[in-house]
Amino acid sequence: MDLSKAFVDFAQLGANWVLWLLIGLSVISIGVMIDRFLWFRGRDTDTDRFNRELRGAFERGEIERVQAKYKEDPAIPVQVALRGLAERTHGAEAAAEAMHGERARWRRTADRNLIILGTLGNNVPFVGLFGTVLGVMSAFVELKANTPAAQEKTLDLIAEALAATAFGLLVAIPAVVAFNYFTRRLRVVMAGADECAHQVLSLVHAAAEAKQPPPATKQEPTKSETKSETKKAPDGGE
Repeated sequence: MDLSKAFVDFAQLGANWVLWLLIGLSVISIGVMIDRFLWFRGRDTDTDRFNRELRGAFERGEIERVQAKYKEDPAIPVQVALRGLAERTHGAEAAAEAMHGERARWRRTADRNLIILGTLGNNVPFVGLFGTVLGVMSAFVELKANTPAAQEKTLDLIAEALAATAFGLLVAIPAVVAFNYFTRRLRVVMAGADECAHQVLSLVHAAAEAKQPPPATKQEPTKSETKSETKKAPDGGE
């Protein structure tokens, strides 16, 4: 079997089917962008304001009020902090582990489908280039027939082949931009979650220290006690 001839025969399909494939990939890319944009909306918060409110709640003993107020808040830093507050009675280590698990859960959810954007951004230009190669090969085959109609069709095939590369770039560039944008947003949100988690841990540690009684200190005997003990001491001589 002549593989080169078989590939040339395959190239006669032209770049048209590659263009349809690129259109399908562009639809997938746009769908992922819309999905991630809607998901990330409201996932961040003003961590400075939340941490101030959290410190005030610890000072006034109003932690339950803060938990009830932010129970339905979609912000990831808030939910991580609330997870730690729910475990504060079991100690700082339990709160830290609970917040670590909550953070990992949110990160896994935020990463969903971002790999699609990264893959499309890196590989779609090669798909377009593949279509261009097929189109050019098909155009060369048409040139064998040295007729005005064949020459006109050759020019159409070359234009179609170049369109595949252009359309591939048109799909890839927005995918790369969106991937970088959502990755950056994810890093910012997770940094806010870490900030709130450390704030909760510091407050839990401070509350635990405040509940512990101060260590007992040995008091020095007063001068009157020293004199009385000296008087009561028995004589050592006969």
